Amino acid sequence: MWRLAQREDFKMQKMKWNTEAIVLLGVLISTEVVLSRFFSISAWNIKIGFSFLPVVVAALLLGPLQAGIVAALGDLIGALLFPIGAYFPGFTLTAFLSGIVFGLFLRKSQSMTRVIGAVAVNQLVLSLLLNTLWISVMYHSPFSALLVVRIVQCAILIPIQIIMIRLMSKALNHDWKKAIV
Repeated sequence: MWRLAQREDFKMQKMKWNTEAIVLLGVLISTEVVLSRFFSISAWNIKIGFSFLPVVVAALLLGPLQAGIVAALGDLIGALLFPIGAYFPGFTLTAFLSGIVFGLFLRKSQSMTRVIGAVAVNQLVLSLLLNTLWISVMYHSPFSALLVVRIVQCAILIPIQIIMIRLMSKALNHDWKKAIV
């Protein structure tokens, strides 16, 4: 465990907290709020949308911690300004972990294996298991019944996220990436 914590990916990154980086974080957070609250399909216990895109951009350009911040603040601000239901901090924790996972997998390389790994961990562990647990706790619903319904959401989102992340990582200019970090 100690060796894992000493790895480069887990160390606090030295990011230039200049005006450009702060503005980029603000734009990505606001984009996450808009995509999450206004451009997603939501039912009682499933949500299909593209709010992962700004988090992935933060992961690609800035790193795991900043991607986690974008995801967590996007969730928190979205819940405060445009509530869909009761606020539950577990979803914010899951959002933060989602950004961290995208950052750890995608920061240095965006190979197909890393993209699939990032999406699999996010969808199968965080979304399917952890968010289903939060919904079960909030609404006192049986976990197994929710899990069956939420498998459909994951089946839809996994290929969409893999394709979108591959396209986005190719579209981002590496010169811009070097200028920010």
